[in-house]
Amino acid sequence: MTLVLNFDLGTGGVRAGVYDVGGRVMLSLSEASYDTTYPRAGWAEQQAEDWWAAVLTAGREAIARCGSNEIAAVCAATTASSVVVCDKESRPLYPAILWMDCRASEEARATETVKHPVMDYSGGGDAAEWLVPKAMWLSANEPAIFEKADVICEALDFINFRLCGEWSGSRMNAACKWNYDSKNGSFVPEIYGALGISRLQQKLPQRIIPVGDVIGNLQPGIADALGISGQAIVVQGGIDAHIGMLGAGTVAAGGMLIIGGTSVVHLTHLNEQSDVSGFWGPYPNALVDGLWLVEAGQVSAGSILNWFSQKLFGLDEQGHTDLIKKASNASGGGSGLLTLDYWMGNRTPYRDADLRGAVLGLSLGHDRADLYASAVDSIALGSANVVAVLEQRGVNVERIVVAGGICKNPLWLQATVDALQRSVHVAYDDNLSLVGTAVCSAHALGLFPDLITASEACAAPTKEMLPDAQRSKRYRETMELYRNATESLTPVLHALSARQRAGAER
Repeated sequence: MTLVLNFDLGTGGVRAGVYDVGGRVMLSLSEASYDTTYPRAGWAEQQAEDWWAAVLTAGREAIARCGSNEIAAVCAATTASSVVVCDKESRPLYPAILWMDCRASEEARATETVKHPVMDYSGGGDAAEWLVPKAMWLSANEPAIFEKADVICEALDFINFRLCGEWSGSRMNAACKWNYDSKNGSFVPEIYGALGISRLQQKLPQRIIPVGDVIGNLQPGIADALGISGQAIVVQGGIDAHIGMLGAGTVAAGGMLIIGGTSVVHLTHLNEQSDVSGFWGPYPNALVDGLWLVEAGQVSAGSILNWFSQKLFGLDEQGHTDLIKKASNASGGGSGLLTLDYWMGNRTPYRDADLRGAVLGLSLGHDRADLYASAVDSIALGSANVVAVLEQRGVNVERIVVAGGICKNPLWLQATVDALQRSVHVAYDDNLSLVGTAVCSAHALGLFPDLITASEACAAPTKEMLPDAQRSKRYRETMELYRNATESLTPVLHALSARQRAGAER
């Protein structure tokens, strides 16, 4: 029996799991939460020390529950572009800037002026969410902090340093978020120089390690804190959703993983580089050697539904469940409402951080269920729009696996399947990121010859789900309204976004 400890650091907390590689089963799970603050419109921050405290708490509990402390390897996946600014001993100097934070929208637009072949991997420019625009923002707005920082890194790098005492970067994160040349395995200093942040390169972790390779050994003191006996290795993970591809068995070209949670992420591989304008990638060798990774998605998804149910309606968990049931009986399309899901901007296919949310067609006859159902429709339409535009770009999508918090919301799940207008395979019971990190550890331990073989052996079970033909027809008709409204309202939404920034700066 080979046991591995896995961590998935999401937006609201960390999940830890102990996985038996031989038995292909997760033996135990534990969770610990942390808070997010929103100090200004479009900003989102967390405390890196809260992440670490949650990792120790959840990891210790997961090991205690599994009945054995003989752990062979530890691997983590985290949200991407949650940026930590710290000294060389990992002491934070500034709040962690969360992935969804869009304060760097102007800096992101500036990256589009840099002409370099590596910039083509990200479609000619970076997203406001990513590390490089955030570093640009820090340099311009917090220059003393930027200069003082020994390390500017991602949540994953911070956690891995705490685990093994070595600074390293995941080739996945570096390729997808740092404008790193993953084809040739090198940094591109001229890109940082053109953006006015030449010093960023020396502040990034210099040792870039492929997903599923060994970083180092777990520090003895951390092993004791987690309740681990013996010597465990620390394995390089990556971005939580992307690592989920290993847990879903969708690594080969033609497969797509859609993870619906606070946001929605769409991930697929190409066999070769091609034009996927409007999306992120394709990135060479980001997850596995020889394939080109394409990432897409929506910045706001489940967070919108929670915003309606909790912040706007003041409902508790049971109230939210009751609202879902009521909204299931209300037709968002029949209510005459149209919602645009851009609460924190659009990731793809519009790549516009300054879009904002909207609810159109309101009357005094509408109620909570109508608003909620329309919000669900908008998120489903956003997901379907991503897949449709990708296919227009020539990307072949043969098999879709859906996972994440969406599986706990039957209205959102069915709406997404109906909007996609095709069957999907749903992974109901498993955290694919935790399974994916277990796959990474199994590979690092030499139990499988490569990540794809390990993924196919350990992939979580799924259940096929079919669309409802009548509802698919309604979504097909509504898609045109969704696209037209986005195009027509973009100038207005940009103006409102500018006002929000100006108000926040006063």
